[in-house]
Amino acid sequence: MATNYTLEFEKPILELEKKISEMRELSKNIDLGEQINELESKVELLRAEIYKNLTRWQRVQVARHPDRPYTLDYCANTFTDFVELHGDRAFGDDPAIVAGFAKLKDKSVAVIGHQKGRDTKSNIYRNFGMPNPEGYRKALRVLRLAEKFNKPVICLLDTPGAYPGIEAEDRGQAQAIAENLLVMSKLTVPIIIVVIGEGASGGALGIGIGDRILMLENAWYSVIAPESCSSILWRSWDFKEQAAESLRLTAPDLSSMGIVDHIVTEPVGGAHRSPQIMFESLSNLLYSEINKLSTLSLDELIAARRKKFYAMGVWNE
Repeated sequence: MATNYTLEFEKPILELEKKISEMRELSKNIDLGEQINELESKVELLRAEIYKNLTRWQRVQVARHPDRPYTLDYCANTFTDFVELHGDRAFGDDPAIVAGFAKLKDKSVAVIGHQKGRDTKSNIYRNFGMPNPEGYRKALRVLRLAEKFNKPVICLLDTPGAYPGIEAEDRGQAQAIAENLLVMSKLTVPIIIVVIGEGASGGALGIGIGDRILMLENAWYSVIAPESCSSILWRSWDFKEQAAESLRLTAPDLSSMGIVDHIVTEPVGGAHRSPQIMFESLSNLLYSEINKLSTLSLDELIAARRKKFYAMGVWNE
């Protein structure tokens, strides 16, 4: 559902688009085709220039755009025949995580991902994409089913973090995330992780252990959100832009550190501007990655996965 939401740095584009709209109205009586075409070209050039030079904080804003495709959008368009499974068989169902099985071209796969809402009502239902323990346990149930039936797993990360409420802690939030990390580290099927929007803290990592980590161009992935980091270090949210720069949370940053294996190019203006292109691009990339991982033996697959994560966080003095 498009909201026509405009980010602050996109306002120069919006002004030009308004002029184009006004000229189209006038063109009913006067031929302004050439001027309109010229302005449209100018808009596309300006958009390309702006998005080529986004700051880290601006990329965080794009990742949070309310029109950006969410997990269920990918389930309906990148995959086919998605069948959602509900509940953790212990406490209940958590709508902040969706999980089930689908087809990726001619392959059957398990799909697990965070899900946000599009408006106030659906955001409350989805808990703003912040999972409770039962969400991680539901994901774990689907992970084990995927292993049982030898199906590759694809996890789509898009969360501001695991739900921090007391009731979540009472039901074992930390243990649920930790168990997922353990199980995913030794799961006997290929796992591909895709950061499609926000990848915050343990909330994202709880379904984030895999053989390949892909990240959309305007997504972010970090141990903490910039606002929270600013609040802790400066006792104020006013330094969120500085925090974003220091956290180095963008796809190019994480690729240079060896955490992200592949940056998925988005349409100019973000995935929300041309979602169908984004769906098709990701479908082709996921299919290719699964084919590559399928050539590895079980021992090679698990050894490479563990080696990948063991290498993270190493530094020299």
